[in-house]
Amino acid sequence: MTNLTDRLRTFWGTKRIELVRFAKFCVVGVIGAVVDFGLLNLGIQAFGLQKWLANTFSFFAAVLSNFTWNRFWTYPETRHDPILPQLGRFVLVNIGGYAINQAIFLSLDRFVFPAEWGALGYNIAKVVATGVVLFWNYGVNRIWTYGRVK
Repeated sequence: MTNLTDRLRTFWGTKRIELVRFAKFCVVGVIGAVVDFGLLNLGIQAFGLQKWLANTFSFFAAVLSNFTWNRFWTYPETRHDPILPQLGRFVLVNIGGYAINQAIFLSLDRFVFPAEWGALGYNIAKVVATGVVLFWNYGVNRIWTYGRVK
């Protein structure tokens, strides 16, 4: 048991900063998810948009929210970096995330959750898609967009 405790203490000590950063990234993701899900449902239910179009608008609104929060809170060391190159990298990573999100969202909505499920079905599909994309976005952004941060 002591060996396990020592190993966990060592892991936590060496990875603590990255684990805190990941936790902050997840909090930012929750804020982004509120934006994303809110606009998705507003677009579909209030404006009658097709699901793919509502998902596109909501996803990229969340991307802008996430970029702002990540720049100033998750990775505050980067707030003095030029914003346009950083935003460009962040958006490119999220275009990949968008493709993954859209494929999962539309596939689950069409093939797993029949139309009778209504808003519940496409919201469950969106939860799954968002969960998968979380790891893509964190990993690639951590390496490329925020790679210089130690």
